[in-house]
Parts: sequence; C-alpha cells; structure tokens
Amino acid sequence: MTIREAISKASLQFKTKNIEAPKLKARLLMQFILKQTRQYIIVYDEKNLTLKQEKSYFEKVEKIIQGIPLQHITHQQEFMKMNFYVSKDVLIPRPDTEVLVEEVIKIAKKINAKKILDLCTGSGAIAISLAKYIPNSQITATDISHKALEIAEKNAKNNEVDKQIAFLYSDLLQQIPKEKYDMIVSNPPYIQRGLIKSLEEEVQKEPQIALDGGWDGLDFYRRIIKQADEYLKYGGYLCLEIGYDQKIDVIDLIEQEEKYTDTYGKKDLYGNDRVIITKVGD
Repeated sequence: MTIREAISKASLQFKTKNIEAPKLKARLLMQFILKQTRQYIIVYDEKNLTLKQEKSYFEKVEKIIQGIPLQHITHQQEFMKMNFYVSKDVLIPRPDTEVLVEEVIKIAKKINAKKILDLCTGSGAIAISLAKYIPNSQITATDISHKALEIAEKNAKNNEVDKQIAFLYSDLLQQIPKEKYDMIVSNPPYIQRGLIKSLEEEVQKEPQIALDGGWDGLDFYRRIIKQADEYLKYGGYLCLEIGYDQKIDVIDLIEQEEKYTDTYGKKDLYGNDRVIITKVGD
C-alpha cells in the first residue's frame, strides 16, 4: 500500500466515524509513523509502506477511532508557531487560546509589561508563547499538577525560553509569594462538572483536573477574580480565557468586586466569546 492509499483509507475511516478534520489527522499520523515532514509525504506519496509501517499506522488509526486524541499518540501539538510536547497529563493547547495569548502580547507591548503570572499553566503553552514573543519578559507559571509542571519545563527548554520562566507548584494563588505583577493570565478549567460526560470522546480523554470548573463552571474564576488584585500592580491587567457561554457570568463576577475597570471581551476565530480582559484601577 502506498502512502497516498493509506492516508485516503484512514481519512475515509475517520470521516465515517465523524472524526473532526479526517484528512489532516490521517496525514499528521502518517508523518509521525514515518518520522517525516509534510513535504516528504506530498512528494513521495506513491512510495510503498513496509508491512510494519502499514500495521503500525492502522493500529493507531483504530486508537483514534476509539477516541484517543491524535496528540496523545504523537505527543506533539503546534501552538503559536511552536511545537509542544503533550501527554494525557496536560490539556492539549487549542487555537482558541492563541486569541488570549495574542491579546496579552498586544497589551504587554502597549504598557511595557515584563513581569507576568500564568495560572494553570498545563503544558506551558501560554507562558512559553509569552516568553517567546515579549522580549526580556520574566514569566512565573504555576500549576497544581507536578506532572504538568514537568512537561511545561520540558517544553520551555525545547523552545529555548527556560531562562525566562520560573515554574511553581501552586493551587492558583495560594503558594505564590506576595509580589506585584504587570499582568496575570489564565486559561483555567471551566467546563461544568455535569457536562463533562457529554463532551466528545477525545475531550473526555483529557485530564479531568484541567476540565472541571465546578458545578457551574465558574469556581476558578471566582477565586482568581477575588484575589488577583492583591498580586497586580495598579493598572495591571487580568486576562482570562472563558467558555463560549460564560462572558456575562464572568463579567458579573468582576463587577461584584468593584476593584476592576475597563473590562472587555474578545471573540475567537469562530465568533464565540473566548477572552475577558480587565484591569486594576479607577
């Protein structure tokens, strides 16, 4: 079987099972099996696979059909034009979160922010992207999962920004020394507990600790919003990723505190509410 034939067969199998982006997943899986680039796959698509390669490829196709995320097989995910190692211990970085990162970079450049705190860092995607794209920035990245912190540190080294980031174990702000930051950013767990079992199979394979936002999905926002001003400089920004239907609820939480101002939202590429920005001050 040629590379092209195998990819076509896998793509059809994925499509039949209503798996998102079937052609892309079939091709990325082939790149992983052959340890080759996209260009190689295109140029040599008439090349025959060995029986071993074919067997390995379709075994992994079956795993994806069973709901295992492609990224848990390849251990790779692209984010902000960088490669990240991922596993079942961290949330897979998604394009939606790039909207948050891009807005943080924009604000940081406007106010000359250098000292940034990233809560619930997971794979480190946000912290590492900020370190990469904000010159001379110093990022503190925290998580409650030791395994996540190990992966984040590995990703920081792989992307050559490890000297800019301090990784700390902390339950949100609890274990963080009282310092003042220019910005606090977070993509916290925000799925309603009762809805997790109704999510796509792939998403259910992600770590529950990175999904579960409590019964109404707002537990982490309540805690962050209540305390963030103690860790922000006057005029400092709090930047949050939210679920598509949480904008009004999160803004309500911010307004209840009466210590934030200039609150606004940003939509993702699909037109869904995805980011809330606010700042400390009058």
